[in-house]
Amino acid sequence: MMYYEKGGAGLELGASDLKEGLYAALDKLGKKQKVLAIPPDYTRLPSRAGELTEYAWQYYGEALTDVLPALGTHTPMTTHQIKHMFGSMPGSLIREHDWRNDVVTLGTVPASFVKDVSEGAVEFPWPAQVNKLLRDGNFDLILSIGQVVPHEVVGMANYNKNIFVGTGGSEGINKSHFIGAAYGMERMMGHADTPVRRVFNYASEHFANHLPIVYVQTVVGLDKTDGIVKTRGIFIGDDFEVFDKAAKLALEVNFEMLDRPLKKVVVYLDPTEFKSTWLGNKSIYRTRMAIEDTGELIVLAPALVEFGEDKEIDRLIRKYGYFGTPATLKACDENEELRQNLGAAAHLIHGSTEGRFSVTYCPGKSQGNLSRKEIESVGFNWADIDEITGRYNPEKLKDGFNILPDGEEIFYISNPALGLWAYKDRFNY
Repeated sequence: MMYYEKGGAGLELGASDLKEGLYAALDKLGKKQKVLAIPPDYTRLPSRAGELTEYAWQYYGEALTDVLPALGTHTPMTTHQIKHMFGSMPGSLIREHDWRNDVVTLGTVPASFVKDVSEGAVEFPWPAQVNKLLRDGNFDLILSIGQVVPHEVVGMANYNKNIFVGTGGSEGINKSHFIGAAYGMERMMGHADTPVRRVFNYASEHFANHLPIVYVQTVVGLDKTDGIVKTRGIFIGDDFEVFDKAAKLALEVNFEMLDRPLKKVVVYLDPTEFKSTWLGNKSIYRTRMAIEDTGELIVLAPALVEFGEDKEIDRLIRKYGYFGTPATLKACDENEELRQNLGAAAHLIHGSTEGRFSVTYCPGKSQGNLSRKEIESVGFNWADIDEITGRYNPEKLKDGFNILPDGEEIFYISNPALGLWAYKDRFNY
């Protein structure tokens, strides 16, 4: 059921619009005794989910007893991040999700179903795992709050991904990522109906329909005319319709189809959001269908300090590197540790260009930043950030095409997490 919807590619929704829409939906739901909110973590700051969570707390007061950021495999939020994202909401409400230990399995999607939807790419059962708080917390409302945007693992982010990955467990996260990688990320990005989504939908219908989940979905994008991030829609409901409508708008707002491939792309990674290649490789995922063969992607990453936010995943990335699908699959066959961490294996596939174009990372120079040796050891090129920003200064570039004084043309992206770029001959409709 849809409780509230307001959206359009030309709309600009402010804080009062979001609060009004959320309250209208919550009024329809009626009084609740115990509420759990599941927003994204700080890596999804532009989603407006922080504000919406704060509004939910203002609405329910003491009835909102727990806030479980959908960390997935990400690092727990810091006190500063919690305050910045959730405003006046008490930090004492925050619960940290431990994806290795705090989960229960609600049911298992059959291997035959996974094989069918992945067109034979993989054949294994998939466990529908969630944080045990969802099952055991006796909530009469669970608010899953987040942004629908093109995504490399599932096609379009959020909806039940926020539950099964954001609060999911090791096996479920690893296998879901590998399903998408084996099927092919370029076949899925920008699509609402994908093999991974069908697996999640099966789990929702068969194992989680007793959970009182209501989805609060935003659509946020960069306005190409003024370079400002704007909220274009909010959709609140408890079934697939809420996601489907948000996904259709997100494709309008967040996807840019290009008439020709790009020779050189420069991406900036905001230091408050991107500290790892686990997140920073969105610069690769979201542009790979736009970059021409033998093209170059330059990633300005001033806060890059690690490969994986999880220590074990970081170790695996360092050991096996981003050397393409055949090399990763061979490593899986030969190494039990990688077979037991299929999410890491999927990430290694996602982060490789398969030799089609080059990736040059430019980390900062502060203590703790990744070194040239570390960057090159995993298969990327390295360049001096001062030299590169001297030529490609983010403060002087505009999103999209830029012509430099010497005539060089580049395509600049200020935040890869907000979009998807492709040229028409590579995008799979």
